[in-house]
This record gives sequence, structure tokens and C-alpha cells, in this order.
Amino acid sequence: MPVASPNQLFATLIATLIATSVARAAGGRSRTPAGPRRNMEGVSDQKLEQEVAAIYRQLLDRAPEDHVVPTRSRVEAAVDLLGQPQRTYKVIHVAGTNGKTSTARIAESLIRAHGLRTGRFTSPHLRSFTERIAIDGQSIEPAALIDAWSQVAPVVDLVDQRSAADGEPPMNFFEVLTVLAFVAFADAPVDVAIVEVGLGGTWDATNVVDSTVQIITPISRDHEDLLGSSLESIAGEKAGIISSRVVIGHQPPAVAEVLREAVTKASATAHWLGQDFAVVSRDLAVGGQLVGLRGLAGRYEEVFLPLFGQHQADNAALAVVAVELLMSDAVEPLPASVYVEGVETVTSPGRLEVVANSPTVLVDAAHNVGGMQALVEALDEAFPVGLIGLVGVLKGKDAEGLLGVLEPVLRRVVVTRSTSPRAIDPEELAEVAREVFGPDRVEVVQRLDDGLVRAMDLAVGDSPDMPGALASAVIATGSVTIAGEVRTLLHRP
Repeated sequence: MPVASPNQLFATLIATLIATSVARAAGGRSRTPAGPRRNMEGVSDQKLEQEVAAIYRQLLDRAPEDHVVPTRSRVEAAVDLLGQPQRTYKVIHVAGTNGKTSTARIAESLIRAHGLRTGRFTSPHLRSFTERIAIDGQSIEPAALIDAWSQVAPVVDLVDQRSAADGEPPMNFFEVLTVLAFVAFADAPVDVAIVEVGLGGTWDATNVVDSTVQIITPISRDHEDLLGSSLESIAGEKAGIISSRVVIGHQPPAVAEVLREAVTKASATAHWLGQDFAVVSRDLAVGGQLVGLRGLAGRYEEVFLPLFGQHQADNAALAVVAVELLMSDAVEPLPASVYVEGVETVTSPGRLEVVANSPTVLVDAAHNVGGMQALVEALDEAFPVGLIGLVGVLKGKDAEGLLGVLEPVLRRVVVTRSTSPRAIDPEELAEVAREVFGPDRVEVVQRLDDGLVRAMDLAVGDSPDMPGALASAVIATGSVTIAGEVRTLLHRP
């Protein structure tokens, strides 16, 4: 898009300040936009999709989301100019290493069961970047995205110019996307936004919200180049979102100590899984599990959770307690109908998801050792057969650690790669895999589509070197991109 002149940007700034003052004086929830609104009436679906694609290209032209400068100043400047859209709704803020997206989705489902309108901001995406910004449980509509972008783009240009004048880099992909989500939620308008941290916590772009409740899911090692090489340093960064009432999942002792100190420093109130609330019953069921919970305010009888594994039951407990805290200062139990509907209708694509049958193909976005350990425990419980692995890993990840955790549950592993430029070359990954599995259990396939076909053949025993092998299932994992691209290959929406 063309770069606006300084005079145009100054005029936008003045208009924003005036509009914000008027909106605040009126006392309404609606936010008057900084720039002209786009009229989408009569625009074809094809044209809308083209414009959405163009917005995504502009986002991709920016520094990627893992190129982090430890400051929130650029996002703070942008939301200031836009009239603080993130303060027009309540927020549940979710940080941690694993389980953030599933926990956010369960919390959102419970809030929608209350009859409230929701926004959900999660990352990364499996197929389309519009998945990251969801309104009422659905990816944002193209018209709404384009409208929000028409307001955000001139403000981002202004912030970038200020950053350049100060010798700082422009806003990166994730920072701009975060601001875009906040504006889209304010325009909807939503009653509650569930906002997942992108990376860390303290300096994360999302940490400009004034959240009502914070959730810290299990913390383990990941992004050590950015967050530090010790669990304590990683926990310290993620604890940066703690401000008022925080719900905390199971943590290693060193992490728990850091979080306790952060809670005290913030004068917050903490509620710990396994102490203040708990998963009290769990039974395997077809397509998921039956889960009973003890919340802060009451006990919730067993209902069907269509997700596999102890970790998902724990995520459900975190979500239930967060919504208890959100809905009432007195912390009252959720109505039984809300609990049942919210839990039974939840989905979490790419999280031990069955995407095909005959043979069964599962995908999971596990990409760090902690996430892979949770996956293996769930596989051992729900799919206790010799599985065929379809694995691709991104550079910078602990490939040996990931493969080592997977090894006990796999008969064979097909090593491949996604289309991500960060994907480790299959031959390089295979060298690590042979050390872990032994050479006879490792195959290398350069293309993911060919690798999927080969893994499915092995799962049904259709292999000359494995005559009469028992049918099993395929688990595609190792990165979010592997999970997402396998879903696309198998035509999952």
C-alpha cells in the first residue's frame, strides 16, 4: 500500500484523538475508528479473499514473529492512537509453554455457552492466518478483517516512522497482527476476548491488555534462544502477564517458585491446579474422555470432553476455573448447562486430532519436548498400538529430544519436511532419527505428500519389507506446520 505523507498521518492522529475523546465522553463500548471505514457492501467473495491475501502478504513482508525486540513500546503507541481498543472488553490472558491454544478454546467455548460474544486470539495458525482472530468461535470474516485493517494500517505506518526516527525497527508480523485482533474485537464488539501470548509474556505484544484473569499453562523448555536457557528464566518471562487473579497449571518445582514470587510481587491471587482445584475423575471414551472436575466454587460431574489425554483434562480444569473467576467476583459455580455445553462442544484442531480413517491418521502440533511427552502419554492411553510416525522438525528445535520421546510408541518413523523455510532437511533429520530408532526403523521421504502416502501404506501393512504387519495408525507431528499441512492434504477444514 502507498505510504501516507507526514501531513496525512498527522491528520489521522488528530482525528483519532478527537474521536477517542468523543467516544469516551459518550461512555459507550463502541470505538470510533482512527481512519475511514471500508464499505464492503456489494464486494464479491473473490475480491474479499484477494484483499485478505494482500493483507497477509503485507504482514509477511515484516520481520517474523520470532524476531523479538524486548519492548512493548510500538504496540503501546499503536493502541494509544487507536483509542485503546483492547480495553473495551474483558480479557482472559493465557501464557505458558504447552496447552495455551486448547485452554483458550475451552475457555472460549464455556463463555459462549453463557450467551456472551467472544473473541479468540491464538497462534500459530494451521492453515490460514485468519484462524488466529476468531469471533464467536469462527475465523474472522474477510469483510471484518479488511475493515479492521483499513483502520490499523495508517496507524502502523505512523508508528513505523516514529520507530525509524528513533533508530528502532518497524513493528513485526506478530505485533501488527495483535493490534489488528484488538481492533477487530472492539468493532465486533465482543464481550470477552481470550488472548494467547505469542512468545514469553513480559515483552509480548499481547501484554498491553488489562486482563481480568490470567492463566499459566505448564512451562517447559522452548525458545531458549529468546527466553533463556533455564526453566527459571523462561518462567520469569511468562510470569510477566500476572497482574490480578491467575490460574496456574502443574509446574516443575523451580517454575512454581518463580511464579509464587511473581504473584507476590504483583499482589495477585493465585489458584493452583492440584491444590485449589483438580481433575477428580477421568475415563477413556470413544473420541475423547469423560472428565469430572472440582472447581473453586463447586464440583462438576463427568461430561464428555472430545479431546484426548490427561493434559487436555488439565486444560479443561484451568479453563473452567478461569471462567468461574471471570463471571463473578464472588466466584460462583458455572451453571450445569453452561459447563456441559461448553465442554462437550469444544474443538482443538491439530491437537491429537483424527483427520482420516482406514488407516487412522492423527495429527498433533507438538514441537517441544514437554508437548511431545504429553502427546506420547495420550497416545499410549488412547491408541495403544505400534504407530507409524510421520515427523518433520523445524530448525532451532530439539530434534533429538523430540524423537527420543516418540521412540517407544512408534514401530517405524518416516522422516520428512513441511514447506516451511525453517524445516530441517529430511536427510539431516534422518541422521538423528537413526541414532534414536536404529537404521532399520527409519525411512526418508523428501516431500510431505509422498511421506504421508508411505506412512499410510506402512500403517495398513502394505509394505514388502513388512509382510503381514498388523494395521496401526499414523501420527503426524514434530511441528505446527506438519500438523497443518497434513490436515490440508487430507482436506480437513
